[in-house]
Amino acid sequence: MRIGITGHQRLRGERGWEWVDAEIVRVLTACCPPCVGVSSLAAGADQHFARILLERGGALEVVVPFPGYESRFATEEDRSAYDRLLSAASAVLTLPRVEDSDELSYLAAGQRVVDMSGLLVAVWDGRPAAGPGGTGDIVVYADSRGKRVVHINPVDGRVEERPLLRAESFVQK
Repeated sequence: MRIGITGHQRLRGERGWEWVDAEIVRVLTACCPPCVGVSSLAAGADQHFARILLERGGALEVVVPFPGYESRFATEEDRSAYDRLLSAASAVLTLPRVEDSDELSYLAAGQRVVDMSGLLVAVWDGRPAAGPGGTGDIVVYADSRGKRVVHINPVDGRVEERPLLRAESFVQK
């Protein structure tokens, strides 16, 4: 089984990465140890998921949003983690830039992660995406494709697994 990841780069609320990491471990253990994970290796949830997956013996497939993506990381720590995880990937797919737009390229990469996955883990506060390609947009896309989603909400501490998240109102026109 391929498990995709989408999620926030930084967390708001009282639950931190330790709690999120424990929930990711729970999902991976329940699904298919070891399994194949699909990620764009963005800072935050993507990198946490990839690290845990690899530590548990899983294979990592990476969807790079566009050539030169590594230059978009805000911190050297996030960039170093990206480089380390990318070098451990069993497969890397680099997408072409979309209309010279980072955001539209992130959206395309998130959609490809969903398309390649049977299950999507969403580390998500449940709010609409701040811009095209944000976590809310990727969850809506997964919903439109009938994908199973495990929603790990770091704000309220709930974890919900359901066939579809009904979030049509989050689709940005």
